[in-house]
Amino acid sequence: MAFEFFDKAKEIMQKLEDTQQENIHAAAMLISEAIRSGGILQAFGSGHSYAGAIEVCGRAGGLIPSKVIRDKAEGMFESVEGNAPFLMRTIDIQPNDVVILISNSGRNPMSIEMAQIIKEKGVKLIVVTALDVSKSSTSRHSSGKLLYEFADVVLDNQSQFGDAALELEGLDSKVCGTSSFSTCLLLQQTIYEALKDMLEKGYEPPVYKSANIDGGREFNAVLEQQYASRIWHL
Repeated sequence: MAFEFFDKAKEIMQKLEDTQQENIHAAAMLISEAIRSGGILQAFGSGHSYAGAIEVCGRAGGLIPSKVIRDKAEGMFESVEGNAPFLMRTIDIQPNDVVILISNSGRNPMSIEMAQIIKEKGVKLIVVTALDVSKSSTSRHSSGKLLYEFADVVLDNQSQFGDAALELEGLDSKVCGTSSFSTCLLLQQTIYEALKDMLEKGYEPPVYKSANIDGGREFNAVLEQQYASRIWHL
């Protein structure tokens, strides 16, 4: 058996290592500063990009002061202008926070309008996108802007147009999207560097233990209470 997707994954991993080191470090410093300053990490991804948001919020080995920004429509209206202000009206974002917005194309109005509002609040913004794809795309927002243009730091997931990366003889469509796993790699490395920086600066980061190890739930519950007003608030 050939492992074609594994081969593609290795190729993309190498691209990430070759091109994203500085961006990962810059993003990590934003997260470290936010947490040490009393803020929290918030993450949003529409459609399949939701996988990236839950990868860094509320999971074992990740920051307790973190939460996913949830779109109850699950991306149904991401390409319709004017919806994001209604969503953001319910989201508690404060100046010391840092927000991650994940969108492969970065062209849809939902994430673009969210970015506009986040920057109007003076909050630091990390964008995960397929940068070359986005730059060659036309915005679906009337401003003509693309998501990456609002970012303090851009993490380029190195995915290609349409996301799917492999061809099969006899099939007119490519298969096997790569953005989910490459986004995961970028964000987990970013979190690692952020936690390392906090420790180097004398700050013990509040990190989730697995609820499936003895004492994990109890450990988490104590720390969650310290951040309850932020992480359990819309």
